[in-house]
Amino acid sequence: MARLYSGKRGSSGSTRPLSRKPPAWCKYNAEEVEVLIVKLTREGNNASTVGMILRDRYGIPLAKPITGKTINELLKASDVAPKIPEDLEILMRKADSVRRHLEKNKPDKMGKRSLALIESKIYRLVKYYKDVGVLPSQWEYKLMVASVR
Repeated sequence: MARLYSGKRGSSGSTRPLSRKPPAWCKYNAEEVEVLIVKLTREGNNASTVGMILRDRYGIPLAKPITGKTINELLKASDVAPKIPEDLEILMRKADSVRRHLEKNKPDKMGKRSLALIESKIYRLVKYYKDVGVLPSQWEYKLMVASVR
């Protein structure tokens, strides 16, 4: 997600492959990649970690050219997808850690501002996911929901 009060988007750590076709040197077929993705997710990894493991350990640059579907689409098809999207869950964890920090350090004004910015990102993302249909329309971000994680 873009930064709220700046025109920049940050920098990415790696570059995606240019070709949309599976590479000729990749020795895995679609069924094997799907089984690997489901197995790694059941071990407790989220979708982005599964993608990094596939890239680093198995030499699979992208799952989509091989399987025709993204990792999240494959997880939904096999009923292993998380109930809350990964980016929203990470933001909720971050807000919870900043909130716990503010309980110990009351005069931290920069922490208060960062919490406000994080929570505004959460509210924007929740609104988007409700509009798209990923989250149910009655779902609400609450402080106690975030602190449980």
